[in-house]
Amino acid sequence: MAGGDGRRRFGVKKFGMKKALFSVAAAGTAAAVIAANTPAAKVQFTDITAASGVKFTHNSGRAGKKFLPETLGSGGAFFDADGDGWPDALLVNSKDWTPRGRKSLHALYRNNKNGTFTNITAGSGLDVEMYGIGVAVADYDNDGKDDVYITALEGDRLFHNEGGGKFKDVTKTSGINNANFATSAAWLDYDKDGKVDVFIANYVQWTAKGDLWCSLDGAAKSYCTPESYKGTQSKLYHNLGGGKFEDVSAKAGVGDSTSKSLGITVFDYNGDGWPDMFVANDTQPNKLYRNNKNGTFSDEGMSAGVAFGEDGVARGAMGVDTGDYDRSGRPHLLVGNFSNQMIGLYHNEGTGLFVDEAPTSTIGRASLLTLAFGVFFYDYDLDGYLDVFAANGHIEEEIGRVQPKVSYKEPPLLFRNLGKRKFENTGPGMGAEFNRPIVARGAAYADIDRDGDLDLLMTSNHGPAYLFRNDGGNKNKFLCVKALGTKSNRSAIGAVIRIESASGKQWSSVRSGSSFASQSDLAITFGLGNDPGVKSLEVEWPSGAKQKLTDIAANQFITVEEGKGIVAKSGPAAAK
Repeated sequence: MAGGDGRRRFGVKKFGMKKALFSVAAAGTAAAVIAANTPAAKVQFTDITAASGVKFTHNSGRAGKKFLPETLGSGGAFFDADGDGWPDALLVNSKDWTPRGRKSLHALYRNNKNGTFTNITAGSGLDVEMYGIGVAVADYDNDGKDDVYITALEGDRLFHNEGGGKFKDVTKTSGINNANFATSAAWLDYDKDGKVDVFIANYVQWTAKGDLWCSLDGAAKSYCTPESYKGTQSKLYHNLGGGKFEDVSAKAGVGDSTSKSLGITVFDYNGDGWPDMFVANDTQPNKLYRNNKNGTFSDEGMSAGVAFGEDGVARGAMGVDTGDYDRSGRPHLLVGNFSNQMIGLYHNEGTGLFVDEAPTSTIGRASLLTLAFGVFFYDYDLDGYLDVFAANGHIEEEIGRVQPKVSYKEPPLLFRNLGKRKFENTGPGMGAEFNRPIVARGAAYADIDRDGDLDLLMTSNHGPAYLFRNDGGNKNKFLCVKALGTKSNRSAIGAVIRIESASGKQWSSVRSGSSFASQSDLAITFGLGNDPGVKSLEVEWPSGAKQKLTDIAANQFITVEEGKGIVAKSGPAAAK
């Protein structure tokens, strides 16, 4: 993985399996990171990993061979595995290249509703060994239970939720057959037929037998950059119903064989009511697939200004998310990039054009030397403005030898939204545990303790997962909305939720995927600041139906069902 040109990035060149590599890169010319002058944080993220019972270590399988897949790590997801209304956690694992007498399994953790989790992997049906990388969750058969799609190097798996935390591998009967080094995935209803389809981001053509030899110093093998390998097609599977899927990648126009895809986010960037897709590519142009409303897509990445960096060179894009960070009413893009490239903060101008605001923002300056994988927008302090999180970590352990300003292990970045398209770097004020340098990969959020504010999960490559509790975010008020479709898909993926409170208007969409190889809770949490409640709430369902509710008190968890309204509510204000 990498950004721009691999020779510039690492000082690494491509060679055949027995050829030595002797080029050494000079240190990057990037300017030093400029940190914002941050006041004392009102919110703290407390590391509760050990206390929560989450004990997971990712196994990349590395054993000195420096195989490319070892650099990607794995993702995680928050979703309701057992149907009790609380977010559980799934952590994806890889495995050893050759059997070593141990099994590396995914880990499914049931939320005990008291800040702790219990590992229920054994006998769950998810206790399957594979070289897993990413995960996406949705109810693909509209039976009211969340199903799981796990991407894997040797072949993805689809798991049907049987209820009670039990899953069944239905890959063979589903018609899904993707063995193309898959990374991230996302569910979407691209044809609005009430059944969710799935898009899978595939990386490069790689096999252990065809692994290439690259080096930083001409002596020891290092990880090659993706320029060393040919790209491959990503996949779009259309949900036919009855548990069956059809590969429509070529027919839909999303099967570009030169792509090297690592991230996928779904959003309606042009406001026409149909889901579009942004695909983050590593050293190849990013894709912005506009939905043509007839089962096909057109790539508008070049004309929209998101295909390349400002220098006209394809970046090393990893994770991605979308959100309306300035309350303009339009969805914008957040893209994690390679070191020396800055995070991309693409503002949607509403004309089909995006403008990268990172170079003139605190986000760009602070992220210049880091390598961002899992990235997302979320309102961690519940003030009504979307903040930015980035999980960082390099891919080459020895990168400091050739680029002294770049580290292998890196702390995360957290930017508080100040409004008026301004951000401040609040990460340094979050304490030593939050700022611990790690080799981060996946990241997801959910309100695990249902106290109103959003908690945080990070995975690391060949290392542990970390769970952070948000302490203090709920000093402000909130409204959490879970949407359930009837005519629309049951997960309500693609639904747009709009609210208006005393401080103004906000909106968000229900979406699968985003971040890197991970998925956050499908419920939407709106920060309300000091507003006592929501004057109006409108849901625009994928079916085209619109539903409006009024006068909803703050500090509630509500479930809104298509055609019925609020069917469940809980929280401090629910009984009033």
